[in-house]
Amino acid sequence: MRLSRIIMALTVGLAVVAVPTAAGAAPQPQPTPSATATTDPPQPPPYAPQPPALTVNRPTIYLGETVILTGTGFGPNETVDIVVTVTPFAAPAGGQAPARRSDGSTVAMAPVAHQASAPLTFTARTDAQGRFTRSYKPSVTGLLTFTATGRESGRTASTQLRVLHKKQPLPVTGDSMGTPMKLGGGLVGAGAVMLLLTLAWRRRQRLGGAAH
Repeated sequence: MRLSRIIMALTVGLAVVAVPTAAGAAPQPQPTPSATATTDPPQPPPYAPQPPALTVNRPTIYLGETVILTGTGFGPNETVDIVVTVTPFAAPAGGQAPARRSDGSTVAMAPVAHQASAPLTFTARTDAQGRFTRSYKPSVTGLLTFTATGRESGRTASTQLRVLHKKQPLPVTGDSMGTPMKLGGGLVGAGAVMLLLTLAWRRRQRLGGAAH
């Protein structure tokens, strides 16, 4: 009887000791990381993209001269379409008073032929930095507007150029010739008077010598 009690007490004691051990050995649930903790916020680009730009090396030229177009800020290694729109210079207003010389006479003005707007197109190729250069020789006068658009990037930029007629020598008008002719006529008249006076003085000298 006593032996059975001892065995029962040992069994109960071993059971009490084994339950916490088994409970401690059981795997503990790990906390689930939140989505905000694992998702990194979007990073801004290291630098802002350069806006496209188009420039000419000379804003005003004469017909027959060449300019250099420079484009920046376009896509790398892309084709750029360039459209040229020609706007004729404004003609003199109708009813305007004719030009007059200092003596009041009118100056005949030669009529200027009207130049119709004629868009032109050509292309350029950018490098790895999105830059290009292109030479252009206008064939008409007026205000030229260049518009460049990248085929892949869609970026666009524009600039303007004034093309003037070649410098021409000023025409010789009647008023500009009048002053030199008047001056020359006066000098010729003065020379003739001096010549007559010289001849009269010599004749008088000869007559006086013959009287003696």
